[in-house]
Amino acid sequence: MLAAAQGAVKTAEARRNRKVDSAKAPLLSSARAIEMSEDPLLKMTRSHDGLFQLRSEEGLDPKLFNRDLAPTRLHERTWTTYNIAALWVGLAVNIPTYMLAAGLIEGGMNWWQAILTITLGNLIVLVPMVLNAHAGTRFGIPFPVLARVSFGVLGSNIASLLRSAVACGWFGIQTWIGGSAIQALLTTMYPPWAAFSLGPAVCFAAFWLVNIYIIVRGSESIRFLEDWAAPFLIVSGLALLAWALNRAGGLGPILSRPSRFESFGEFFRFFVPSLTAMVGFWATLALNIPDLMRYARGQREQMLGQLLGLPTTMALYAFIGVAVTSATMIVFGEAIWDPVQLLSRFENPLLIAVALFAVAVATLTTNVAANVVAPANGFANLWPEKMTFARGGILTGVIGIAMMPWKLLEDYGTYIFGWLIGYSGFLGPIAGIFVVDYFLIRKRNLSLYDLYRRGGIYEYSGGVNWKAVGALAAGAGTAFIGLLVPSLRALYDYAWFVGFGVASVLYYLLMAAEPKLDLDAVPLEGREA
Repeated sequence: MLAAAQGAVKTAEARRNRKVDSAKAPLLSSARAIEMSEDPLLKMTRSHDGLFQLRSEEGLDPKLFNRDLAPTRLHERTWTTYNIAALWVGLAVNIPTYMLAAGLIEGGMNWWQAILTITLGNLIVLVPMVLNAHAGTRFGIPFPVLARVSFGVLGSNIASLLRSAVACGWFGIQTWIGGSAIQALLTTMYPPWAAFSLGPAVCFAAFWLVNIYIIVRGSESIRFLEDWAAPFLIVSGLALLAWALNRAGGLGPILSRPSRFESFGEFFRFFVPSLTAMVGFWATLALNIPDLMRYARGQREQMLGQLLGLPTTMALYAFIGVAVTSATMIVFGEAIWDPVQLLSRFENPLLIAVALFAVAVATLTTNVAANVVAPANGFANLWPEKMTFARGGILTGVIGIAMMPWKLLEDYGTYIFGWLIGYSGFLGPIAGIFVVDYFLIRKRNLSLYDLYRRGGIYEYSGGVNWKAVGALAAGAGTAFIGLLVPSLRALYDYAWFVGFGVASVLYYLLMAAEPKLDLDAVPLEGREA
């Protein structure tokens, strides 16, 4: 009896303990839920390969968030090494690349000095390109959102609009070139078209609309375009080179033309601003590369794809431009740097049609990925509630026309020393701030949730980090002093490098004490199906 009584007591105690435990369970669950709702880092998840995404979009500020600015989900990051290399082939194969060596040779370089300058410039700009892409791939965020980390959730508009203004100018240049190619194609295929006074305007408008159509369709249409265009463009370029070698019986006189510089010092004075201009050629995309690399499967894919795609394609097509132009001196008796003019002189109408179609495709692939994505996202960042990616793309097209691109292409001096070097003085400081902030200040750790709300760690002073603004002003101001003080002209000739160096050092000194985040608490989650 006693044993039975003791057993009954133990059973009752066990039942009471289970009731207490079951009563505690909801309390513990509620506490965990409150903790997760208050800790921004617990609103993220991470994959085993170090990629992060938002757990949900609940609680994000609609004035800072829309679907176009949202971080990509893990299952949306599908771009492979081939996709990224193909993207760069599509970006780099364009008429400005083909003509890039022309300005350097006209300025006095021989052909190999020009190609070396172009290749070196692209290897230099590849470094910030890969570094800035890291954050886009790791966190799935576009360029304007990455700018919020260093400039603040509102101050980011300063950086994104500076980049957008440059892209609008480039959009105008490329659309002007693409419209010219269509005009030449129609004139060749149907000679009476040349008498149509509105022909150039119609071709320009048609090419403009094609660009806008691709953008409205979204990122997957861009990837599809670049994937199929890349092999076509490579084959087209090599076919043009083969034509030149066959018709000229060799590489022609330009490749045997010596440099006009009589001393190394004379060469170096021209080389420095030219190298800066070559860096400036892609300094634009070195900033907004997260817009594209946010779709990469991982860091290996984005780094290898860019290394294989950018410097090799730029060097190859710059050489094709030099070699083919050299051959035209034998075939036509004059140097024809403009490939549209060259192709219009071919005798076979079918060959002309295919070649000019290749020019139009090359211009389209560059324009869509390099010159519309950045400003479209930038304008969306300015007004997320109303300005979508598609509307931002249309606005980009309108501004690009208003910037009168034909003025920028009048001569190589305006193009290289005015346009390319000029805007690099603004973009170099921003690149420096981004690299220092992400790798040295943040140690590659960001809070996705705080990027899309007010009052978080990226609020700073009223949404603006004035330390970043000051570093940007100091970097750009130092570079542009060279325009005002002749004895300091070297500062402007090195505009991108000077701006990058001054801004990055000053920003580090101002922000070194910024608290660091630890992302070890972020829950693990595999890629979604």
